[in-house]
Amino acid sequence: MSGFRPKVKKNLKAEINVVPFIDVMLVLLVVFMIAAPMMTQGIKVELPKASSEPVDTKDDEPITVSVKKDGGYYIESGGEGIGGDREAARPLHEIKDIVSKILIAKPNTLVFVQGDRSVSYGVIVELMGELKMAGAPSVGLLTDPPAR
Repeated sequence: MSGFRPKVKKNLKAEINVVPFIDVMLVLLVVFMIAAPMMTQGIKVELPKASSEPVDTKDDEPITVSVKKDGGYYIESGGEGIGGDREAARPLHEIKDIVSKILIAKPNTLVFVQGDRSVSYGVIVELMGELKMAGAPSVGLLTDPPAR
């Protein structure tokens, strides 16, 4: 009976195996990296770049120029009208002048266009061209999230 050894009791060690946890976390990271860009609700239009120094824009309120069904232009910043009543329609040249003055004072202010669905594409393009001539480095188009 020399081939048989007496059974030696092994001491159990309580350890957490973290390898499966790391695998799950890496899979979740990849899923969120792929899904995050799909969750954005706006269309960003990049206009040609102008040479300028980057400036911190955290304190600046964005400018929103809206075009209603009747073709009237409205401008606001931070929920309030700029240079008067926010519900008053303004001509396009006045919108251009207001945006130009704001961008001279604060060059990295964000500019957004919010157009009604029934407004023609040409009106929006004309507005974006005027905003570009006013000095806007880029213009974002605002949209509503789709109904589910």
